Amino acid sequence: MRTLLAALFLLHAAAAAAVSAVDDDGRRIDLPEPAERIVSLAPHATEILYAAGAGTHVVGAVSYSDWPPAARELPRVGSYDAVDYERILGLDPDLVVAWRSGNGEETVARLRKLGLTVFVSEPRSLEAIPETVERLGRLAGTPETARTTAARFRSERDHLAERYSGQPSVSVFFQIWNHPMITVNGEHLISRVIDLCGGRNVFADLDPLVPRVGTEAVIAADPEVIIAAGRGRERPQWLDDWQQWPSITAVARDNLFNVDPDVIHRASP
Repeated sequence: MRTLLAALFLLHAAAAAAVSAVDDDGRRIDLPEPAERIVSLAPHATEILYAAGAGTHVVGAVSYSDWPPAARELPRVGSYDAVDYERILGLDPDLVVAWRSGNGEETVARLRKLGLTVFVSEPRSLEAIPETVERLGRLAGTPETARTTAARFRSERDHLAERYSGQPSVSVFFQIWNHPMITVNGEHLISRVIDLCGGRNVFADLDPLVPRVGTEAVIAADPEVIIAAGRGRERPQWLDDWQQWPSITAVARDNLFNVDPDVIHRASP
């Protein structure tokens, strides 16, 4: 009887330690116990892991994983679009967090063929951000911290929605780059942020997710605001090139703004 009880106790302890979550590919990730060694293959994923309270479990990350400051000291495993498989294997992770549209399908497939457990993160909505925080918090064994972070994010999002929902919308052209001229459509997370803050993406109906547009199309759309996010925090020189077209309302009103790309391009809290 004692042997049976001991066996049942061990089975219960093992079940209690096991964690699981469904990733953005719809795959169920099952771990026998919370992940102790995590590799992040995208800057936004690194930020989410730290926000979920799992920063001490992250043992490697790709370049540009620079927030919070502690992430700058992590061993590098390549860049988001060119990972170092040998380096990743050498870190012996029990969980790899990948970014499908950045790392690519082939990279994700190869990581799985190498026997690694991969959680795919691809937030496409504002609600997906706190949900991802909570899911990675479960997998890392830090659910309480993750829930607190997620709740704070949802509260701030709801505050913004309430603040701007009753105001007239402002037409916005969001420019990612100049040559080629790249923007986002309405399905992109950046466009959803614009919507939340009372804006209206003038190219919301275009395809694909990150379409190319021409100067003539911008002039025809006549946005009230032009927002640019270049490669760094400094105002990109090409934002002021729009001064050549004073007929655009955004130019006439001097509504040409730049934002830090690390803040707006990363799907994290």
